[in-house]
Amino acid sequence: MNTYAGSILIFLLVFVSTAGSAQNLENRSPIDDLPSYITRITHFGQRADWSHDGQRILFIEKTFGDVFEVNVETGVIRPMTHYYFHEGYTRALYLSNGDILLSGSRTFDSSNPWESRDEEQAELWVLDKDLTSPPVPLGEHCSEGPAVSRSNLKIAWVRNNAIFMANISYEGDKPSIRNKEMILNSDNLDFKAYLETQNFRPPEENEIIFSAYEYQGTEVMGVNIETGEITNYSHQDNQYDEPEGIYPSGKYTLVESDRHKSKGKEFQGIQSVDIHRLVLDGSGNYHRITYFNDHKGYKSSNPVVSDDGNYIAFQVAHVGDAAGVGRGIFILDIQKWEKAGMEE
Repeated sequence: MNTYAGSILIFLLVFVSTAGSAQNLENRSPIDDLPSYITRITHFGQRADWSHDGQRILFIEKTFGDVFEVNVETGVIRPMTHYYFHEGYTRALYLSNGDILLSGSRTFDSSNPWESRDEEQAELWVLDKDLTSPPVPLGEHCSEGPAVSRSNLKIAWVRNNAIFMANISYEGDKPSIRNKEMILNSDNLDFKAYLETQNFRPPEENEIIFSAYEYQGTEVMGVNIETGEITNYSHQDNQYDEPEGIYPSGKYTLVESDRHKSKGKEFQGIQSVDIHRLVLDGSGNYHRITYFNDHKGYKSSNPVVSDDGNYIAFQVAHVGDAAGVGRGIFILDIQKWEKAGMEE
């Protein structure tokens, strides 16, 4: 065989191998191809949240469903909201004292379900960690997800496209809102965006990281609680970048992003996201963490970081699912991910 023919043969073999791999990837679930640093912990559920000791993960069964908690070591799942009647929840987050902040509506209409997710109906509640009584309403409505301090009983949320902050105070066993203040009114921004609180930025927690939906696609932003200064951390026009879990160092936030598909191409949006890590220094420096969206019909979303900074919990979803919908919870070991050479 001459050199030219040999080169053609090698090219064809590489082409066929690459095409075959791409075809196999499209026809397989990402769950069939999990790397060594990712494990599946539940076969249902969405919107995970780590307990402060890292031993348990709180999650929603489904949008407008019950709340569950899974033991990370044993895999045992226990229901948290089965012992009383309710109309379903869209958020469940551990407070610093172990109680649970819930978001959910007092009513639910299965013929028009999404109204219960709207801020006109979705309310904030506190569920006692002892699970001995129904949750107590805080008298505040919330647009999408609230932000919860990991070190104290401070929370932030959006109402009428403005960010509010307050403390949860207890009189006896009854929680209530105290010291409520507006941190940011979208009317005062020099651009149009729809806001959602995500996290208090550790360790000082003097900044709230939030989503600026529909501004340049969607941007990761922060507002300084003391000065009101706004910082755009993602700076990516025509790209979907929604902040989710934040590292305990405050150096990085995890982002649902379509940058692996939208860069230089048509805007993809929430249906083409995977999990990326963004440095919160204004550089716009990203690193991709998951590759679920490389499999046809799949995406990964809603990542959160454990308080010790060692693990990420996230969910798998199908392309076409509504934002926040998940079909099982996974755990990524950050140290194993780094050792596998996935970190740049």
